[in-house]
Amino acid sequence: MKRSFYGIILAAFLVIHACKTTAATKIPDRNIRDVVNSADVVLIDVRVPEQYAENTAKNAINIPLSELPANTASLKGKKIVVFCNKGIQADQAMEILKKEGIEAYDGTTWKNVKAIQDEKAAGK
Repeated sequence: MKRSFYGIILAAFLVIHACKTTAATKIPDRNIRDVVNSADVVLIDVRVPEQYAENTAKNAINIPLSELPANTASLKGKKIVVFCNKGIQADQAMEILKKEGIEAYDGTTWKNVKAIQDEKAAGK
């Protein structure tokens, strides 16, 4: 009985400690609202041109995700916010830009970035 009790305690201890992460959660240095609305930001919609043409955030340029690696040199030294439809391509774009040492922020979706812009325009 004692062995199984200690075995359960040991197993619980190992499970609890195995689930802990050693890396601290990184808090973004800047609020995405501040970044989206800053004068020196470049907003990049990484969707395909057809989706970009339908609707996007104000002043956004279109660099499809498939073309982003070929365009990183022109983005160096700039503050970038990337976005797409659901955030999946934006996540992939973030990986590409971060590997190149480019200051990049994940705006997630074009609707999110547009809402942030609209919020500022409404004075909120």
